[in-house]
Amino acid sequence: MTSSPTMRAITQDTFGGPDVLRLADVARPEPLPTEVLVRVHAAGVNPVDWKTREGGGMAGVLGEPPFILGWDVSGVVEAVGFGVHTLEVGDEVYGMPWFPRQAGAYTEYVTAPARQFVRKPSTIGHDLAAAVPLAGLTAWQALVDAAGVEPGQRVLIHAAAGGVGHFAVQFAKHLGAYVIGTAREAKHEWLRSLGADELVDYTAVRFEDAVKDVDVVIDLIGDGVEETSTRSLATLRPGGTLVAVPSGVSPELVAAAEARGLVAKPYLVEPDGPSLARIAALIDEGTVRVEVEDVLPLAEAAEAHRRGEQGRTRGKLVLNVAG
Repeated sequence: MTSSPTMRAITQDTFGGPDVLRLADVARPEPLPTEVLVRVHAAGVNPVDWKTREGGGMAGVLGEPPFILGWDVSGVVEAVGFGVHTLEVGDEVYGMPWFPRQAGAYTEYVTAPARQFVRKPSTIGHDLAAAVPLAGLTAWQALVDAAGVEPGQRVLIHAAAGGVGHFAVQFAKHLGAYVIGTAREAKHEWLRSLGADELVDYTAVRFEDAVKDVDVVIDLIGDGVEETSTRSLATLRPGGTLVAVPSGVSPELVAAAEARGLVAKPYLVEPDGPSLARIAALIDEGTVRVEVEDVLPLAEAAEAHRRGEQGRTRGKLVLNVAG
């Protein structure tokens, strides 16, 4: 294990645009009992990262800067604390530690409870593995835990080509659902290759005019005014469920859903080692593919945020930390 007391990290001293992110040397953490120290090889970039950077997202949990962003980690266990039995030094692991508290994934080392990490998929490298935890768990928990998707149900996934969306398409198909996605036409062929049964170009038609009799809607857009969620109610059949991921559910949306005999649920992802292990198995057996649009060096975190904020990413953006 390195003896250096410091490590490289992307930190910020104030809320703001991508330029507030800076590369700095910070103190390297040490694992407490039941924790592991993981040398980060790659860190995924997610919308919650840039929302938090600006003062939204999880800023209310993290508090005022300075802090280190990032929750997606893929790396190697470098040290274990007292009481750890599930992992050993040298294990290649991935996870989404501490969410929504600070995990500090945009850095060279992180510490977290050992059971918030599991062995990463063996068939992919760290850059791809780092794209999975937050997006993969969001999709899995929304479909399985929040919506309880069953074989034969019709599932509508908004923003199907994004980081969470492309996992949601594949997981819903794995669960036996008929999968409908909204995405620009240029991404339809790729989404069909992932298992989508039906696709709607939201730039050409209003999705509520094209889609009916849906059992479950997974709204991954979260436009702040809930227009997508509200419009989605018209696509659901009686008894259907809307899971609103980024923006939550207002009392007005709940009332509108109940008036139609529907259920509207808020949702926030949480660390989940067993589900990450299941996702790793699906990846290793070839059932699920991971899409990474680009891998950038840690020092270019600001550029990754600029690109991600444009909302046109296919799959995920990842920061390579190990070099």
